[in-house]
Amino acid sequence: MPDFSTVFERRNTHCTKWDLLEQIYSIPDASDVLPMWIADMDFAIPSTIIDALHKRLEHPVFGYNIVPEETKLALTNWLEKKHQLKIENKWIFFQQGVIPAMASVLDAFTEIGDKILIHSPVYPPFNHVPTRLGRIVETCDLMEINSSFEIDFDDFEQKLSSGVKAFILCSPHNPGGKVWTKEDLTKIAALCERYNVLIISDEIHADIVFKPNKHIPILSVAENVNNIITFFAPTKTFNLAGIQAATIIVPDQQKRKILENQALERGQMELNIFSLTAFQAAYEHGEPWLEELLEVVSSNMDYVVEQLTNKLKGIKVSKPEATYLLWIDYRDTGLSEKEIMDLLLTKGKLALEPGTKYGKTGEGFLRMNVACPRHTLEDGVARFIKALS
Repeated sequence: MPDFSTVFERRNTHCTKWDLLEQIYSIPDASDVLPMWIADMDFAIPSTIIDALHKRLEHPVFGYNIVPEETKLALTNWLEKKHQLKIENKWIFFQQGVIPAMASVLDAFTEIGDKILIHSPVYPPFNHVPTRLGRIVETCDLMEINSSFEIDFDDFEQKLSSGVKAFILCSPHNPGGKVWTKEDLTKIAALCERYNVLIISDEIHADIVFKPNKHIPILSVAENVNNIITFFAPTKTFNLAGIQAATIIVPDQQKRKILENQALERGQMELNIFSLTAFQAAYEHGEPWLEELLEVVSSNMDYVVEQLTNKLKGIKVSKPEATYLLWIDYRDTGLSEKEIMDLLLTKGKLALEPGTKYGKTGEGFLRMNVACPRHTLEDGVARFIKALS
């Protein structure tokens, strides 16, 4: 049975989430601070993945490896079953993560000085990666409507028409947990086609969606799939960030050739033996674990929403449609970002993420990761309430 209740000690395991707090938050001692910031879970991965890795370890030779077709087939079967998306094995490229994938695609299909469009607020690398590559980032601010995000399509089209070369879509949206509708995605695809803008769609959170919501891959609604490059990965779904495995889905043959040549020029290798083993096992055998995870995270979401809404004045939080991340609105408290972060860290001993990390439109918000055992979650909520009481 999946284990979602055991609290594992992660300090001193070279863990970004637990072992970098002093550096990230500029505090001298974080030994009593609870981290609920970066998006990895405090849950054990599926035992089927561990079993697959143990089996591979039984063979004592770890020489150069190739990508088995069975590994690609595991992904294609998963996407068809879970998201009704049919892709071909030849469309799949492997990469060490979605961020390296984004950098590769931007480098291959845009030039220094090109304009790249993103929504705001959004996952910080959407801004950082193109900026560091010398591209100019344009933002289309999302609209807040009924505690959810909506796209301002008038602004979106105006930005596309100004000479943008690529649009990076976050679907489902991080940090807002928004699942874009078929109508949203169809309109995005049509507008990007009209203005000859490449769509780069990060769909890493595709599997962590709560009923009755349904993730729709933008590839499944676009008339021209050759204008779209999509990223999928098992790392968020199955808590495998340290395994470093992601995929770039490229339907267009010419674009695939460009990426193949780019990889050759850079001496870029395929994924290692253990990443491929975990990747395949996750998509072949991980579904029962995922189904229980969704129930646990959904329940955790409900608990936090109820507790913070009822016990703290000025705090607004709604259950998202996807991800295991809460986007908490504290604007009615009257506190500045520095003030609330200081209270959380010094009084509550709790590390959350400040909203401005996701762009100026994130001011007045916090991001909280609730993918943890209930004991840890209750501790985190108590610390939040203490900080603001």
